[in-house]
Amino acid sequence: MAIDVREARPEESTELGRIVVDAYRAIGALEGDEDYAAELRDVAGRATVAVVLAAVDAADGRPIGCATYVPGPSSPLAEELGPGEASIRMLAVDPAASGRGAGTALAAACVERARADGYRRVVLHSLPVMTGAQRIYERLGFRHVPERDWVPVPHIHLLCFVLDLDA
Repeated sequence: MAIDVREARPEESTELGRIVVDAYRAIGALEGDEDYAAELRDVAGRATVAVVLAAVDAADGRPIGCATYVPGPSSPLAEELGPGEASIRMLAVDPAASGRGAGTALAAACVERARADGYRRVVLHSLPVMTGAQRIYERLGFRHVPERDWVPVPHIHLLCFVLDLDA
């Protein structure tokens, strides 16, 4: 399956929100947290303050995944970012399309956007259970930076991954 990555269209927001929630549920990353499920589902809201990228099946244009590119620490979606840093958040692929390269394509598109925007680093946080995503990040050159791991609420430990960009 060939995959295209582009900015998400408003009419895709509901489907992309479903994909994100389904992907998080499939790996046990929600565990009954319906408040966070609602946040994940709100693709339209994210698109007003950041850039939501969609991975689509090139053959039929059907959305199969998305990621949120957070352009710097001043964004309302920024978490633990410093000057010169952009972020990737809520990257998810429809479980039915897993393993076809959509996650890699989305992460790479976010990295290229950060590079084009002049950021010197891309930072993201990942739950320990998100091992498939972490393999993608490591293949793209991200490294785990334990001193930047983050515990936003009790019992939620987020691993921090950083990619330094060549300016």
